[in-house]
Amino acid sequence: MIKATPFDFPYDGRLVPENTALIVIDLQEDFLSTSGYFAKQGYDPSPLRAILPTINRLIAAARAAGLKIIHTRQGYRADMADMTPYEKWRRKRAGLEGTDILLRSSPGFQIVPEIDLAAEDIIVDKTCNGAFTYTDFEHVLCARGITHLMFSGCTTDVCVHTTLREACDRNFQCLTISDACASGDRYAHEAALHMVTVENGIFGALTDSSAVIAALSQLSGKGQ
Repeated sequence: MIKATPFDFPYDGRLVPENTALIVIDLQEDFLSTSGYFAKQGYDPSPLRAILPTINRLIAAARAAGLKIIHTRQGYRADMADMTPYEKWRRKRAGLEGTDILLRSSPGFQIVPEIDLAAEDIIVDKTCNGAFTYTDFEHVLCARGITHLMFSGCTTDVCVHTTLREACDRNFQCLTISDACASGDRYAHEAALHMVTVENGIFGALTDSSAVIAALSQLSGKGQ
């Protein structure tokens, strides 16, 4: 089991690698670069970049233990046919009209090269903050027998938390890794992490990367 708050993960005491996935949310150029969407909204992407080494350590430990790695990417079709009027209005209001920011045809849509992305990893592309909405994410999880999810990525308060909430409502067992998530808004980041633990773990459990890596090392035999 993984030491966590308000209970150790998973609650039933059965951490099975084949049924568990590390979810890496939206570590794309558009969110982590100094010229992408996030920076153009006035946010500093450096807190997001700071978690990359931690996430790579988690990826290595998860692979060694036999967990599946699932990345998500957020962006719209090049023709913007999947962009709602409200989203177009927000895009114009943010000064992004006429740019290729957050479009799947742009370089900014790609996962940053610093992340250890392997051919066997699964990538789920989405248009919404939550990875379950209008995607095949849930089908992929069910097809592979994955029932337990460990969350990392950005941003803690938006795409990570939205996907986490969707997963909990679908009865997946969820663990959020605090130092493997980040936001440009420190208050929102801390509040999002706190919300995981309220009401005796309404959105699962909360831990840090050292606890996860220690448990996964035991599973892979490297901790013996």
